[in-house]
Amino acid sequence: MSGAADNHGDETVRQIKSALGERVLDFQQRSPKRIYLEVDAQNITETAAVMSDELRGRLQTASAVDGPQKIEILYHWAFDSIGLVVSVRTRIDREQPEIASITTICPSAHWIEREMWELMGITFAGHPDMRHLLLLDDWPDGKYPLRRDYRKD
Repeated sequence: MSGAADNHGDETVRQIKSALGERVLDFQQRSPKRIYLEVDAQNITETAAVMSDELRGRLQTASAVDGPQKIEILYHWAFDSIGLVVSVRTRIDREQPEIASITTICPSAHWIEREMWELMGITFAGHPDMRHLLLLDDWPDGKYPLRRDYRKD
């Protein structure tokens, strides 16, 4: 990145830290173009609003990984004008995987949340249209193909 782009990146990092404050549980800048931060699941809608509305980031995608006790969700935000990607990680309980939907803040999360719901079993509270997107409508309840304990019958 050029010096001017570096300055904008540094300013964006400062703004993220300032805007999210104590909500940030962990912050890592692994390169000038990649930042990873962690927030508590209860703060995900506030965090999404800061990333989208205040800082003008664009939600690229979100992904989920099934761990032994927790499910990890990563929301990837792009700051295209400066070539920066910020990944916001949160973890939810594996036995009761629920988190607030961010669709009212980022309409682009609509299909991503539906995918994670049907493939990982994550409930997105407040999602306006939670129905199958990839799997058959008669897919068995409680069977999540991307969970570590999934078994075909």
